[in-house]
Amino acid sequence: MSTTSLTSATAAADPPESPALLDADLPVIGRRHPWRWVGVAVVLVLLAMFAHGLITNPGWDWPTFFQFFTTRTIFSALAVTLQLTLYGTVLGFALGAVIATMRLSSSPFLQVVAWGYIWVFRSIPLIVQLLFWFNLAYLYQELSIGIPFGPEFVRFSTNNLFGPLGAAVLGLALHQAAYAAEIIRGGIISVDQGQSEAAAALGIPRSRQFFRIVLPQAMRSILPNGANEVIQLFKGTSIVSVMAIPELFYQVQVIYGRNSRVVPLLMVATVWYIVLTTVLSIAQFYLERYFARGTSRSLPPTPIQRIRRTWRTVQAKAAARPGVGVSS
Repeated sequence: MSTTSLTSATAAADPPESPALLDADLPVIGRRHPWRWVGVAVVLVLLAMFAHGLITNPGWDWPTFFQFFTTRTIFSALAVTLQLTLYGTVLGFALGAVIATMRLSSSPFLQVVAWGYIWVFRSIPLIVQLLFWFNLAYLYQELSIGIPFGPEFVRFSTNNLFGPLGAAVLGLALHQAAYAAEIIRGGIISVDQGQSEAAAALGIPRSRQFFRIVLPQAMRSILPNGANEVIQLFKGTSIVSVMAIPELFYQVQVIYGRNSRVVPLLMVATVWYIVLTTVLSIAQFYLERYFARGTSRSLPPTPIQRIRRTWRTVQAKAAARPGVGVSS
């Protein structure tokens, strides 16, 4: 058999090759998430049932709720609550930063003192601490400044040392400092020690190492737990009602003690706690986003950016359909 006939026979036996498919010719099929939609449906049904109960159940007494929700008494109580939260947060985290520095120091004395402070104030319940500072005059009628076991230079009465509000701020701040110290210490030790060693090798001063290298990275670990403690302190200010301080929960108790409308007045306090906690959570989100600039390739989108991105996606899909146009 000749070479020409063999080649023609082989070509007749093999089928012709199909042209290669381009990526643009391949169909794109989105991933299906059926159980996700089932979960969404279940949650929506439960929310609808809960909202229906809130609207139709007369026990919630919404007229009384709206009557007291924006009264001057409630606003004054909110101001006291925010004041306690602000003072407790600022003083607590300032003292906590000092205690955390003491625990991280190389001095055994400072380490033991800081550890002892944290141990004491985390062991004693907050309500006991508040009542102790509130009744300090019962234990010590007078305090003095002078030489230990020697002459006294200044003597003053504890009755006028601080009032109920001062005792509440002192108790909240000292209690908060113990937890803030551990949060700050945990954030600092989460930063790789090689960062400080590399900065020291470059001749960067220690203060600049801490504030420009270590602290910005530590804030990524400090912020979630720190914000959680601030929110917990904000809600925990209701415990100072045992000291008859006119904060939000105490005023609500006074009002429903007069008109016996317990549920709607409790809802007044609950809704205000939810509103202000939401504001604190939004502030936490933007702070975390700010300190994530050096660690993420792209910053997490804000809620407004998410809405815009979703709207653009919907517009793009609508414009891609044949015969459908989107007006600008």
